[in-house]
Amino acid sequence: MPRPNIVFIFSDQQRADTMGHAGDPVAITPHLNALADEGTVFNQCFTSSPVCMPARASMMTGYQVHQHGVWAFADPDLRHGQSHVRNIRDAGYRTGVVGKTHLWGHGPGHANQHEQEMQDWGFVDARETTGPSESLRTDSLYTDHLASRGLLDAHRQYFEMYLGDPRPFPWELPPTPVPTEDHLDVFISRLAQEWIKDCDDEPFYLQVNFGGPHDPWDAPPEYRSLYNPDEMPLSMRDQRTGPLSPHVALLLEHAPNKLDEMSIAQNQLLKANYYSKVTLIDDCVGAIRQTLKDRNLLDNTWIVFSSDHGEMLGDHGLLAKKVFYEGAVNVPCLFRPPNGQSQGINKGLTCHLDIVATLIDICGAEPLKNSDGKSILPVLTGASIDPQRPAVLSELGLPPSAFAMLRTSDYKLCADAKTRKPIEFYDLTEDPHELHNLVSHADYAERRQLLNEMLNPLLTNLDTSSW
Repeated sequence: MPRPNIVFIFSDQQRADTMGHAGDPVAITPHLNALADEGTVFNQCFTSSPVCMPARASMMTGYQVHQHGVWAFADPDLRHGQSHVRNIRDAGYRTGVVGKTHLWGHGPGHANQHEQEMQDWGFVDARETTGPSESLRTDSLYTDHLASRGLLDAHRQYFEMYLGDPRPFPWELPPTPVPTEDHLDVFISRLAQEWIKDCDDEPFYLQVNFGGPHDPWDAPPEYRSLYNPDEMPLSMRDQRTGPLSPHVALLLEHAPNKLDEMSIAQNQLLKANYYSKVTLIDDCVGAIRQTLKDRNLLDNTWIVFSSDHGEMLGDHGLLAKKVFYEGAVNVPCLFRPPNGQSQGINKGLTCHLDIVATLIDICGAEPLKNSDGKSILPVLTGASIDPQRPAVLSELGLPPSAFAMLRTSDYKLCADAKTRKPIEFYDLTEDPHELHNLVSHADYAERRQLLNEMLNPLLTNLDTSSW
């Protein structure tokens, strides 16, 4: 048997619970459900950071945020550091990426100007786009395509409207003005299919980085019509108890003013628009799987699916990410092995760094140095049932502040990363919706102290001096 291929599909801002196989009652995700039926789902997988660039820097390097130093939206100048892609390339794999990488700062110019940068990361063949909003200012293969079809002006006028002042709320946003076959995520799926068709007999590792379901939730009309807003469950906006952490207070201060006044109908339309883009991504995944099958590659290819972080989707009165609530930090983690052998749903704690370590393990590549990642390949092959991780770490910079989260299977502690002062503490067994902040509750003092003692050594190399 030749060495297995890997197609690592990475969506942007996708919650772990918005898929049928995750138990969502309304999500239309037949292709991801099929992959889950033939693979293993880790439903307690967590991002290294609930922000795009820090999370992607961790995914590339195998480092925690405090190790690689990309705390917020900054150009991650890590080209001379380690890269799991480079290690896999050096193990004899043809490496490639299609879609959004977000490994460099966007601005005027064309993505192909970063070709050498992508090669430094280890990608032999990079076919980059930007994310949806970045395509307003930055050209790429996608804007080239739109221009050739006479659609670029309409596309950019839509994004000028979306990013304008005032910005429309998610329930006000119209669908994309371009045909379905020209939507960014469909284009990225087509790039992936073409990349796979270009492969010869050497083993390959391909990253497929979608732009969605990150906002704007601009799915074409036929996808929006799949969801009846009246049937959408409401966002979680129940009353909190306990002190409001400075981290959450900061985000609420900058949340859209109308969000706390959102009506039931607006809330349901907001969620329907997001879910329609999730289903669009699902169809794109299905097309890639079909290409592998058509090329007789499916039986020797791992398909891995995850996302950089989640989306609050109105929960706790918040949109997007930048917070440690479950909606923002719990990410999909699905491994479909070449033999389609399912190990079911695994409830053990995992994280982005474990995904990276597993990809390296599958390829027989050199492990990343000083990485906290633990390969979960033994779980995927049935040799073990436990990922054996007692806790996961997630970190976030909101300069000049920095915050960290330590989560075990039962508890979550959030702290000011600089002072190490706890600011949030949740008993997830009793309070899965994280409504009751017990950071000052006397009954939990011993447990808080234990988690804080676990957190402190993880942050020994914390350095935010460059801010």
